[in-house]
Amino acid sequence: MSNPLTLVALSTQTITVELEKALKQHCLALGFSLTPLMESVQQQGYFSARWSMPAAPLPEARHALREIAAGHHADLAFLSSTYQPHAVRVLCMDMDSTLINIECIDEIAQYAGKKAAVAEITEATMRGEIKDFKDSLRRRVALLAGIPETVLESVYQERLQLNPGATELLSTANERGLHTLLVSGGFTFFTEKLKHTLRFKQAQANTLEIIDGKLTGKVLGEIVDGAAKAHYLQDACQRMQCQKIHSITMGDGSNDLLMMHGSGISVAYKAKSIVKEKADAVFDHVGLDAALLLMH
Repeated sequence: MSNPLTLVALSTQTITVELEKALKQHCLALGFSLTPLMESVQQQGYFSARWSMPAAPLPEARHALREIAAGHHADLAFLSSTYQPHAVRVLCMDMDSTLINIECIDEIAQYAGKKAAVAEITEATMRGEIKDFKDSLRRRVALLAGIPETVLESVYQERLQLNPGATELLSTANERGLHTLLVSGGFTFFTEKLKHTLRFKQAQANTLEIIDGKLTGKVLGEIVDGAAKAHYLQDACQRMQCQKIHSITMGDGSNDLLMMHGSGISVAYKAKSIVKEKADAVFDHVGLDAALLLMH
């Protein structure tokens, strides 16, 4: 017998009776029932409602339920019965297109007139079409050779913005004593600044080689790929004397999947389809801080 799940709807608008009816009708068609766990509540600018499901729906059913919710401007999370919100000790996040609004490497490339070439590789990699992230990153970074290092600061000041809810999420997570970890296949120039600004406890990323004030087109040291992200999360959990199930992970691309797999809640933020299919929660309408509602 499958373990029960908690189905959570999250929205910036009131959770309507019409949404609940549509979700229930679809579940009934699949032979499931939805039992209300709480009335719609408002917190941190979001509305949420919870229902109990007797068993985990198949991926196709999850997709259909999310499509129904999207039609009502809501996102859905499927929480396992083994998830214990008060036991969460680690928050682990990707940077590019998750914590922030851009892919930094694409914006750096734009200054050299190579954004289209770099972005094409980036998109294929994030969709999972290019399997070797290390090779993908080396190919993209090679296209940056000769760009002045001052461009990095220009990207940070002029292009980079935090995604909605980032400040609120990190502030509350730090107040609760969580180990906040930023893991990125991007670059330390940006992760270190964000670590300081948002008070991440730890940040891991790739270091661009710079000689005589210009990027050489090379990365120093071992490349942070999907396996490395998962390793850094596991290490953080060991430091906090907890298991991976006591973590919340957030990402948007295929190289986040290893990190996200097996965590207490995996959140796909405005993510690629391959990530949405596997994540516990998909955030397309709410901000990053809506994850706080899943920690109660």
